[in-house]
Amino acid sequence: MASTTVSYKCPSCDAPLAYTPKNGKVTCEYCGTEFEAQVIEQLFAKKEEDAAKMQAAEDAKWEKRAGSGEFSPEEIAAMRVFTCSSCGAELVADDNTMATECCYCGNPAMLPGRFAGDIRPDFIIPFKLTKKDAVARLKEFYHGKELLPDAFTANNRVEQIQGMFVPFWLFDTTADASAIYNATSDAVLTTSDKVITTTSHYRLDRSATMKFERVPADGSARMQDEYMDSIEPFDYSEMIPFSSQYMAGYLADKYDIEAESVEPRITTRIENSCCDMLRDTASGWDSCAEENHFVVKQNGTISYAMVPVWILTTRYQDKPYTFMMNGQTGRMVGALPIDEDKKASFFRKDFLKAAIGSGVVLGGLTWMVGFI
Repeated sequence: MASTTVSYKCPSCDAPLAYTPKNGKVTCEYCGTEFEAQVIEQLFAKKEEDAAKMQAAEDAKWEKRAGSGEFSPEEIAAMRVFTCSSCGAELVADDNTMATECCYCGNPAMLPGRFAGDIRPDFIIPFKLTKKDAVARLKEFYHGKELLPDAFTANNRVEQIQGMFVPFWLFDTTADASAIYNATSDAVLTTSDKVITTTSHYRLDRSATMKFERVPADGSARMQDEYMDSIEPFDYSEMIPFSSQYMAGYLADKYDIEAESVEPRITTRIENSCCDMLRDTASGWDSCAEENHFVVKQNGTISYAMVPVWILTTRYQDKPYTFMMNGQTGRMVGALPIDEDKKASFFRKDFLKAAIGSGVVLGGLTWMVGFI
């Protein structure tokens, strides 16, 4: 069976190649030979083209088999079968996978058919931090967390760590914003027998034209928006034109949330930013209340980019804990377990400090602490 994936292998020794953030090159894991990403792109361009054609043929045959009624349309949409170019094994991936690894031989597998047409990304931010960096940042993330269980910090091991490229939509637009505020200014006159306050009322008109570039929203339903928002910002000045070679050694998904679906979220972010900036120009008054505002966006453009994220999973008391790290800046986010005994002790200490500071009788305080 012809290959429907492409594994980047060293031209010298045939070992797997992977993009190395430290030197910005694609490196052989066995002999250490380094290649510029552009060189690898040229070397494997024909293989990617052939693999994409072969997958198109496989998909056509798949549709014919499905027509017999063996598979539902939902099942067909949810999975595709690819052939590993290294060992010939069949790989099953859903319709959003762009890069994965063979579960049999471990070689990275690119699915070139997923990079074509309107789903091909415009830009990519290569990984800047390595797997080793991600583990070190996770340990830093634990540091200073007083309520963490001792067993979690002492015995915790990273169970799984994976670098992944996450799809992002980037919106560029210009907005015309205006707002009206009702402001007051007080003048106070003190005499020998009275205080006279004179309040002057003003109407403030504010307007501005604001340009927004690369307002982000993730395009993956699998990734929690709260996590992705928390590891922002990415430095979009380091974006480069998309090349699949930077994905070598990492997982990648294409978008499964259309740009139109996140437009309301982007519109809200832009409107809030406009209102905040206009409001900042209306400072210095004794009071200032907004009467109304208007934000009108002009026609803009949408870009499709892939950004680097490290996903780390640990386990404590049979419960998994997932952390995400910005693969460019190192910003980390995740939920941590809490030691209930430490939590109770922490609040008892805070209560003692507050009670002593307010002059509570020690005898009564001792009884209350014992009750808690």
